[in-house]
Amino acid sequence: MQKPTNYDETQAGGEWQPIELGGHRLVIKQVNETKSKTGKDMIVVLFDFAEDDKQPRYFMEQFQNDIRPDKKWPNQATQYILTEDNEGKCNRSFKTFTTCVEHSNAGFQVQWGDKFCQCFKGKKIGGVFGEQMDYYNGEEKKKRVLRWFVSLDKVADAAVPDMSETKAYKEYKQGGGIQNYGTPGSDGFMNIPDGIDEELPFN
Repeated sequence: MQKPTNYDETQAGGEWQPIELGGHRLVIKQVNETKSKTGKDMIVVLFDFAEDDKQPRYFMEQFQNDIRPDKKWPNQATQYILTEDNEGKCNRSFKTFTTCVEHSNAGFQVQWGDKFCQCFKGKKIGGVFGEQMDYYNGEEKKKRVLRWFVSLDKVADAAVPDMSETKAYKEYKQGGGIQNYGTPGSDGFMNIPDGIDEELPFN
């Protein structure tokens, strides 16, 4: 048996590293316009940890190591953001996202219209990760998820958020029904669990 190419650099299965909690430097891979299951306008933001982050290319490595024929960009690196609130006004989470991109990239301005999605590709932004309890497929799950976007200058000092709970987990604890996965939380972000076909692969 000859030593396989790249053997010494290949990560063993038991060496998987979880996402570090707190602030991260992100790079936006793609933004898409779509609609929620209830017909509301929303954007889908795909991101990765930037080259100058403490865990660079974390999600790209996950994506490349996914051997499934229909592999998708990791759910942990996908955010669904409604553009309007229940009153038809600009959603605070949407404004937070665009403002954080503007503050993190000198000279950047949002391009409204046909070039809206394209203008974000490759831009930097900060993100804060925290733990979240979820319940799906009959099991309790503790996940590490993006809790909110921040400007890059806020990443280093970002505190680790308190544990949060998805609507599905709260209903499970109360003996309620199954989560409607298309329902946004109070912060305007969707809680999309792993294993359902909501993610979009980027080009």
